[in-house]
Amino acid sequence: MDLSISSSWLSVSPPPFLFNSNNNFILNPLFRNSNFDYRNFQIKPLVSRQNRPIRCQVFDHTASTDGFVLDDVPHLTNFLPDLPSYPNPLQKSQAYAVVKKTFVSPEDVVTQRIVIQKDSPRGAHFRRAGPREKVYFKPEDVCACIVTCGGLCPGINTVIREIVCGLNYMYGVDNILGIEGGYRGFYSKNTMTLNPKVVNDIHKRGGTFLRTSRGGHDTHKIVDNIEDRGINQVYIIGGDGTQKGAALIYKVIDKSFGFDTAVEEAQRAINAAHVEVESVENGVGIVKLMGRYSGFIAMYATLASRDVDCCLIPESPFYLEGQGGLFEFIEQRLKENGHMVIVVAEGTGQDYVSQSTPAVDEKDASGNRLLLDIGHWLTQKIKDHFTNIQKMTINMKYIDPTYMIRAIPSNASDNIYCTLLAQSAVHGAMAGFTGFTVGPVNNRHAYIPISHVTETQKTVKLTDRMWARLLASTNQPIFLHSSDKSQDSVDNEANETIDNMKITSI
Repeated sequence: MDLSISSSWLSVSPPPFLFNSNNNFILNPLFRNSNFDYRNFQIKPLVSRQNRPIRCQVFDHTASTDGFVLDDVPHLTNFLPDLPSYPNPLQKSQAYAVVKKTFVSPEDVVTQRIVIQKDSPRGAHFRRAGPREKVYFKPEDVCACIVTCGGLCPGINTVIREIVCGLNYMYGVDNILGIEGGYRGFYSKNTMTLNPKVVNDIHKRGGTFLRTSRGGHDTHKIVDNIEDRGINQVYIIGGDGTQKGAALIYKVIDKSFGFDTAVEEAQRAINAAHVEVESVENGVGIVKLMGRYSGFIAMYATLASRDVDCCLIPESPFYLEGQGGLFEFIEQRLKENGHMVIVVAEGTGQDYVSQSTPAVDEKDASGNRLLLDIGHWLTQKIKDHFTNIQKMTINMKYIDPTYMIRAIPSNASDNIYCTLLAQSAVHGAMAGFTGFTVGPVNNRHAYIPISHVTETQKTVKLTDRMWARLLASTNQPIFLHSSDKSQDSVDNEANETIDNMKITSI
């Protein structure tokens, strides 16, 4: 579900080098049969990006701006310094005629950290997304393609639609291809011609209009096919597995598209579980939500619902038996309210489940580890404990709405968000930027380098206030073993547990 949109160039006029799947430069196949002397070609250094942030070389510095860093994305002129530019056709657009400032200034940046101390360095910044005064493509020279890969998510069709409409309406591009069936579609010759009429109402449907698949990223086959088709703009829509083909999603993006829709739809499942357990004696409802490595959907759905008694996520370990354990908490809630609802993210407690269920060390085509079913396991454990040990009659209700959530169309909030992402990607590609992911950083859209190869996904930070708000809302335990320990030792264990958590960002 951790989905983003990225836009990457592969050739323009055309550029001599590409990034392969390992982020190394390779010769663009478009030059194999040309007179281009690649042996004597000198790559212009990316002065603001060499696999690490460096002090910005563009802006004036004073004492007050010490510590300013621009984490930049590549531009075509880094490779072709004499590449010609053209006036942006939006200068004549009626839609932008009333905009006070039509184009984003070259000096506009978005800060990664919105809260800093008075004397601390300003830190990393990213280029603000949006239309530029100059573009590096003529409309008639553009051959763009769009591909969707990996698992489904609400909003994919909206992104496809808005890329097509943005290219056509704003920049006059007519040559747009849809690559069908994920990365494999590049070399399986599965394509369709896209235009605003073809994609007019696809945002009302769930899934992906272009179909999808996992894996299939064969760099050489894909590049060869791009050469054959004369494609010079590639828009890749997908999540963590998808971005591994181009690079990975960077950790600073605020959220993925489809998130609001997923949280909203999860409310239906939680509400259904609450109605069920409230109508029977000692009702216990378990709702399993998406979240292979992180519990954001589970956490936000819990906070939004107010009917959830306990939220279990991959980032926060839990245990069943003993003081402060889940069984004790369930018994307490049943005595107080006569029912309870538990929300659990799909990746929760995998090490725990594997102790009683043989783990299969396999991965899917996207490279994701296959998960054990925490929902069924937890349901059975609770049932066995209270029936056989506590001698209590309980009514278990288990709901797994995962595929229902993934397959629905995006809601109004996500439709707007997808439009902003798609248009920002189009603006960036037309302006000559490349190798970037579009995403909101502190609620401002920015171009983030996909040359950032991340080791982990964004996970819930247990030391942040949002998790504290959830604990305060549900009044659930923090699941730290506290028997036979002083309060100081419990606090130390809590700090040690939190310190040892793998805490990163999307």
